[in-house]
Amino acid sequence: MNENDVVVWSKETFLKWADFQAESNPATFEDSHSVIKYKFTWTINSEKIDEQILFLIENIRIYVEFFPHLSWVRISQDTDRLLNHEQGHFDLAEMIRQEYIEKLQAVFYGKHFPTRGQNEEQQKQFAKEDSGRMIAEEIEKLEQVLVKRRQEYDAMTEFGHNLEKQLEFDLKFNKLRS
Repeated sequence: MNENDVVVWSKETFLKWADFQAESNPATFEDSHSVIKYKFTWTINSEKIDEQILFLIENIRIYVEFFPHLSWVRISQDTDRLLNHEQGHFDLAEMIRQEYIEKLQAVFYGKHFPTRGQNEEQQKQFAKEDSGRMIAEEIEKLEQVLVKRRQEYDAMTEFGHNLEKQLEFDLKFNKLRS
């Protein structure tokens, strides 16, 4: 997949049913399904301290991505209310991202990490590889939080059928866009 195959969350971005491009799954009870993941970028710098190359992780950015080619809706169920509920999944992922970014930065920022390799060039290459793996492990934890919170969201709103609970979530999600 390339970048054009995803919808990145922004204050101006709202999902449309046309974004749900996968075939619906007749074997599942769901009327729709959104595939949402986190993508990250970062930079690393290295310093030589006492003849050892150490790296620093900086500028971590996390993006919420919706995957149209993996997301689907049953055509008979493509109501505005269900679309709003699915938008809530996208917004929930952004809300969690905002909650988590400072925690993630605290894990890495301002810290020196040792690297491996037999020469300076190898050490810099391994620093890039190791830092990516370290951040990916934290992003995996973040995605587990998202899975749990999505399940809670679905249960509390009864998949958007409990209008009172859905409205409570909608009000929280609206704050993301202000």
